[in-house]
Amino acid sequence: MNQKYPTREKLKQKKEIDFLFSKGKWQTVGNLRIISVDMTKKPSDEIQLDNQKVGVSVSKRYFKKAVDRNRIKRLLRETYRLNKDLFTAKFGTNSLSMLFWVSPEKPASYKAVEDYFKSLCDVRK
Repeated sequence: MNQKYPTREKLKQKKEIDFLFSKGKWQTVGNLRIISVDMTKKPSDEIQLDNQKVGVSVSKRYFKKAVDRNRIKRLLRETYRLNKDLFTAKFGTNSLSMLFWVSPEKPASYKAVEDYFKSLCDVRK
């Protein structure tokens, strides 16, 4: 089981992020929201993927302090890293995705974030 989060799996390019926001589908479970597009189902001429890419984001509106935003982003990345097999089964091996924390409250613990993540991956299309 691959439990790494290498640079090639990080969503960073503006072109990819713009494509994701224009073509992606939104899903929400509790305080966790994701936008995702499976590149095998919606191929694009501009973007070629050989693996999935995932990014995380936390709103500055809800969390003014960078310390809080960074903590939540670390929790989201760690949850993805440890549950990558569930994520790949749900969203595909060649997908662009971005996770958002959409609540003004800080997550109580890593376990709370992981539970939202697992239920997000279990939601049937």
